[in-house]
Amino acid sequence: MKLSLITFPLAAAALIATGGAALAKNPMVGGAAMYETKNIVENAAASADHTTLVAAVKAAGLVDTLASPGPFTVFAPTNAAFAKLPAGTVETLLKPENKGTLTAVLTYHVVPGRLTAADIAAQVKANGGKAVLTTVQGAKLTVWQKDGAFYVTDAKGGVAKVGPADVLQSNGVIHVVDGVLLPS
Repeated sequence: MKLSLITFPLAAAALIATGGAALAKNPMVGGAAMYETKNIVENAAASADHTTLVAAVKAAGLVDTLASPGPFTVFAPTNAAFAKLPAGTVETLLKPENKGTLTAVLTYHVVPGRLTAADIAAQVKANGGKAVLTTVQGAKLTVWQKDGAFYVTDAKGGVAKVGPADVLQSNGVIHVVDGVLLPS
């Protein structure tokens, strides 16, 4: 799916995407370099900060989907984000009988298309301070900016901070988030 987006010149986009810092080639996430030539699953599996997410993607049977050409924009919660959930939540979601719920939660973190931080910043600016994104799961996420940082609000009012952003993949882009986003 192609999305029509307002874009900035490359230099301005790089500055917006990183809060003024230059974009890093093969940025480090979870102690591992993230390569644009690898897909979302390959890079996430290399990150020590995303082992819970990778286990959940496997349990939900979404590996082939997230390894496909896409493109996808993934708001990828860290292990610390999953640890903020009530005790036992992750273990319960990973059980085979909860695959449908787990799939809904995971696909709520995925937006069709390749939306870089500059693309999202342009949408935020064009829409009066908030960008509303429709997820693969079908529900909405709201992205907004405060004090130079971007945040995502889920359907239940939960807020996750984005960073690092723009971890480019062969089949999309990952924006790391510090919270698990929950659909209604």
